[in-house]
Amino acid sequence: MDDSNLLTPAPEPSKEARQWAMICHFAAALGFIFPFGNLIGPLIVWQIKKDQDAFIDEQGKEALNFQITVAIAGIVCLLLMLVLIGFLLMGLLCIGTIVLTIIAGIKAGEGRAYRYPFCLRFVK
Repeated sequence: MDDSNLLTPAPEPSKEARQWAMICHFAAALGFIFPFGNLIGPLIVWQIKKDQDAFIDEQGKEALNFQITVAIAGIVCLLLMLVLIGFLLMGLLCIGTIVLTIIAGIKAGEGRAYRYPFCLRFVK
């Protein structure tokens, strides 16, 4: 039997890599403190730690891409507030963002890569 076609599992990220990947996701909470903090937080953490571990790099990109997508959706919601539906959509966007960010942070802390649904991938 030829085992050359079998994939070897990726090594589990170190505890430190898992923590920094989790921080990449949770750094988006800076958006509650100042405007665009949800973009700046993951960007800074990712830029500082991306070369340390491939898992941090992957999850940092994922967190940043999701927060860029959220920012674009937020701008669309603001425009739609002119016709009132934007208020409801903004509320749903906020709840969804918080829930998905928490899920991603927990998964990263467990060492499991997380991919956000409905996410535009600008940073490759």
